This record gives sequence, structure tokens and C-alpha cells, in this order.
Amino acid sequence: MVEAEMHCGFVAIIGAPNAGKSTLVNKMVGAKISIVSHKVQTTRARIRAIYINGPSQVVLVDTPGIFKPRRKLDQAMVGNAWGGTTEADAVVFLIDARRGLDEEAQAIIANFKAQNIKAILVINKIDLIPAEKLLPLSEELNASYSFSETFMVSAITGSGVVKLGERLAALMPLGHWLYPEDQTADVHLRFLAAEITREKIYERLHDELPYASTVETETWEERKDGSVKIQQAIFVARETQKAIVLGKGGQQIKVLGQLARTEMEESFGRRVHLFLFVKVRENWAEDPERLRMMGLEL
Repeated sequence: MVEAEMHCGFVAIIGAPNAGKSTLVNKMVGAKISIVSHKVQTTRARIRAIYINGPSQVVLVDTPGIFKPRRKLDQAMVGNAWGGTTEADAVVFLIDARRGLDEEAQAIIANFKAQNIKAILVINKIDLIPAEKLLPLSEELNASYSFSETFMVSAITGSGVVKLGERLAALMPLGHWLYPEDQTADVHLRFLAAEITREKIYERLHDELPYASTVETETWEERKDGSVKIQQAIFVARETQKAIVLGKGGQQIKVLGQLARTEMEESFGRRVHLFLFVKVRENWAEDPERLRMMGLEL
């Protein structure tokens, strides 16, 4: 490719929890970059995914869902989300079509107004509401704020995603690509491994253990046979939560380990030896040092 034709830039994807930001990023990139769960607030730190369209390399910044913070963890997540707009060449406001202009959407729009942020409106989950409701919803949202453009998509089915991707690519400024052509994300494998295990915890224990856990990759040992030995700590806030993660006779953590190891081997393309340990750390969600290790800053 002729260097003079290259374009590269950042797109911050902003929205309320469970609007579908991670699903949209994964669909655009064509690979699983961000963990996806039906539980809200699964994305905690900004994750950069790399989408290529023609001469443009688009760095998609998947941000945590914006909500009213209570804990230091919440404050760091929301601050991290808004911080994504400061480095962006374009900002996407992703909204769940079923929820429309609810209280959370209004709060985000109020911040757009206060900071004079130019944003593209993307109405997601259009497959889940009657088609005749889409135009009135779009008109209501555009009456609330002067969005530069509006797109309607279904991140889960892919409807409208290609058109959105083409437009974002066209908005990127001239510049050298920041990443190799075959790279899909700017994320350390240690972090990705921890996110995979955290997703399995959400999937298996979403009723018993909502948001009460985090995962850290403590050691990563490369082996001569090409495999990797990974040791991870699952932090919970109370002894009762530790018992939930372990399960009767250690069966729950065994299943979690099997599920996480299988996905890691698929993602990393190599054999993985995974060892999980559960540790109790009260108020981990209020510990600034713990939050920094998660990629969050207060």
C-alpha cells in the first residue's frame, strides 16, 4: 500500500451498560476481543480493537458502560469510559433500541452537551423491536442532541455493521498505521487470559456472584514445547464467595478452569496449562492499586 494513502485513527464507543459495545467491536473486527455477557458492566477497562477497511486502520476503543458510580471501581470505570473520548477522532454513541432515550441515555447526552462532543448516533439491537418504531426513535434521539450522523445496526446479526464500518474508516485522518495488518487488538495476552476466565465466572455464576470477583494473571511461563503455564488468582470479597467459586468438592473451579483453558487455547493457538486459585480480598473494588492492575485509574 502507498504510504501517502494510509489513514489511521481512533473511535471511542460510548454507551450505557449492556448497550452492545463489546458485541459491536467483536463483530467489526471479526474476532473475540472483548468479553460479552448478558450481565451489565462486564467491560471494565478500555480495550483497543483494530479494524481495517481498505487503506484505513480504525482503532476501536471499547469503553466500560457509563452508569451512576458508587464504589471506587465504578468511578474508575466511568472515568475510563469518558477518557476514551479525549483521544478519539470520532465518537460513537451506541444505544439499545429497546431502552431508547432513558435516564442513562439522557445523562450521557447531557455530558456530550457539556463537553461539546461531536458524536455519531448508532441505534443497536434493531432486530429486537418492531421496524415501525425505529424512525420515531431516531427522530426523538436526534431532537435531544445534534448528532452528526445516525446509523441503525444489529451487532449480533451484523445488519448495518459493514456500512457503519465503512463510514468510520472514511472519517480517519491521513497517517501511518499504528499496528501490523494481522493484529486484531492492543491488549497483553496476560490481560486477555484474565478476561477469558472472568467471562467464564460470569457465565457460570452470574446469579450467585454478580460483580463480586476479579481475575489477575499472576504468572505466565513459556515452556520449551511451545505451551504456556498460566497461574491466575480469582479475587472475591468474602469467604462465602470463595466457597461459591470453588463449588462442592472443588467441582465448580474445575469446570471454570476447563472452559477458560479451552478458549485460551483457541485464542492463543497453543496448548495452555491453567491453574486457578481463589483468594479473599475484602474491599478489592475500593483498592486503588488493585484498580491500576486492572487498567483503571481513579
